[in-house]
Amino acid sequence: MSDDTPAEKAEARAIRRRWISIGEAVAVAGVVIAGLTFWSGWQDRQDAAADKAATRAEQTAQRQRVPLTTAAVDASGVELRAPADCSLESTEIRFPSAIGVDAQTTVATHRIETAWLEKPMLKLTDGGSDRRDGRIPVLITATCAADAGERSETAIYDLLWQTEAGGLIGGRSFVLRGLVRRQSGGDQRRLDAVWMGV
Repeated sequence: MSDDTPAEKAEARAIRRRWISIGEAVAVAGVVIAGLTFWSGWQDRQDAAADKAATRAEQTAQRQRVPLTTAAVDASGVELRAPADCSLESTEIRFPSAIGVDAQTTVATHRIETAWLEKPMLKLTDGGSDRRDGRIPVLITATCAADAGERSETAIYDLLWQTEAGGLIGGRSFVLRGLVRRQSGGDQRRLDAVWMGV
């Protein structure tokens, strides 16, 4: 058959073994690469599903919001307005406990009346400068009717106010200036904490 010497035969066996080892290494590397590719694809799908769920949750939350803005301000108070796609049905307005004003509910005319706050705020700001500006946090639960159904949201707003010299018989007057959204959600305890500056 072949006239190979024992050294040549040993060398040929070593070469064959080396090729088997290289082949095995390539196969193992292929399996590892396939596994990493599979894991990466699975992870991407998981991330995409989580992103999609977060986007849906945010869109649902946006659709449920009833952001109020100032429609008009006059000496008697601040008129509230909801977005155009939402017909405002009712509002419940709560004030910080320290002010001593009861919760007010509006149904037909959605306003925060100056008269609700005038006496307590003039009393709280008595002494010092006659001209002052400030904010009163108010908790408003607004309910509106929209094409997609009824929506309701509770949020804390800042009610802007000002006292001025020259009220009745040289005293001071209290006026409301507008409404600014502070945060979504909240309750009476959170409202009182905001009022106290916590």
